[in-house]
Amino acid sequence: MGNREAAAHLLRRTTFGPTAAQVDAAERAGVDATLAALLAPTGPDLGAAATPIPALGPDPYAALSGKSTREQRQQAQQQRRQQVQTITQWWISRLVAADHQLSEKLVFFWHGHWATSVQKVKSAALMLRQQETFRRYGRGDFGVLVTAMVHDPALIFWLDGQRSTRQAPNENLARELMELFTLGIGNYTEDDVKAGARALTGWVVERTSGEARFNQRRHDSEPKTIFGRTAAFDADSYADLLVRQPASATFLARRLWFRFGSGEPMTAATEQRLTSAYGAGRDVTALLRALFRDPAFAGTAGGLVKQPVEWAVGAMRQLGITVTALDGQSRKQLTNVANGLDQVLFRPPSVGGWPAGTAWLTTSSTQARLRAAAVLAGLASTTVLDRLAAAPAAGRVDALARLLVVDRWTDRSRAVLTPAVGNIRQLLTFGLVSPEYAVH
Repeated sequence: MGNREAAAHLLRRTTFGPTAAQVDAAERAGVDATLAALLAPTGPDLGAAATPIPALGPDPYAALSGKSTREQRQQAQQQRRQQVQTITQWWISRLVAADHQLSEKLVFFWHGHWATSVQKVKSAALMLRQQETFRRYGRGDFGVLVTAMVHDPALIFWLDGQRSTRQAPNENLARELMELFTLGIGNYTEDDVKAGARALTGWVVERTSGEARFNQRRHDSEPKTIFGRTAAFDADSYADLLVRQPASATFLARRLWFRFGSGEPMTAATEQRLTSAYGAGRDVTALLRALFRDPAFAGTAGGLVKQPVEWAVGAMRQLGITVTALDGQSRKQLTNVANGLDQVLFRPPSVGGWPAGTAWLTTSSTQARLRAAAVLAGLASTTVLDRLAAAPAAGRVDALARLLVVDRWTDRSRAVLTPAVGNIRQLLTFGLVSPEYAVH
């Protein structure tokens, strides 16, 4: 793999879609320096600053009471839906505009990992609060993040933690904490689940304020035995116990490899290097650094299918689409594009998150991408259109590869693209739905 291909490979995995200029800069700086800047960005993120977190105001349901009319409840419900639409459009804008791309991609990873859906939580404010937890703690000690998440109002509500009492512990949150968030199947017993549920009792969500509050009377303060240890575990000490299990480091390394490395399992040697880097400090950034610097990483090129959000946001970045500059009708088009791709932000289909890999390469998903690609090509900036049009017709397919940061076209894709060189928007559309763009 040449220097440019190595730089492009790193940027495709660590961003939502690098531009050709960014690949040029990475090639000049070198892969090591580029990775260092991605992991520890310096200076302000001007793109993020241009897309500030929306001020939603109070939860519309906070003003309701037992005396509220049906019309008032319907109005509050409509206002809640509007708030959800606002934060969804905002996050798309943020992903496109942000300069610190790896930070944004890691937040997106955690959203899929701690898969929490606003369809049940209902509150846009709680979903934004959870995202801020990912931003604040998602790059450091994994134990700190897990502790924060067992107190997260959206997650508590999503997994019925607020219904859990010492008389009737609800096992949903405890089970998913072990199975999907920290350890993986086979690394705990049913007795551990039951005892963990007891440790988590007492936390409730105040629906008017959105705060998570500890109610001592609902908490089971008696000793519990978890993983062979007996103590009066509560939520914090239970979270600490989970991340101290040897299986936790392996579990997280595999999850990050699956999303940033390859859909195929890593070798035992790579796994050992990643878990060693993670270390006693449970350092997520150190784990990522080890992943991207691992000798096996270079061989993963072409081994990941882009998730729909990655695909769409990357296309917007490379086509020069500034979401905040679009008119209302164009923004609505983008929202419809996102919904049509079946991966709607803040709405994972289950606690297991979204599907991955070839699940996104079905006939129906390809047709959805084709429709979306046509919309995106229609919104491409004049700068991008003029640059492609300025290329000689014989070199326009290669110019498209540079624009979309595709290393090379197969003969089959080139045969499809070449007849479209006279129609720039059609050429863009075909490039966006090519196998080389869908799999990176």
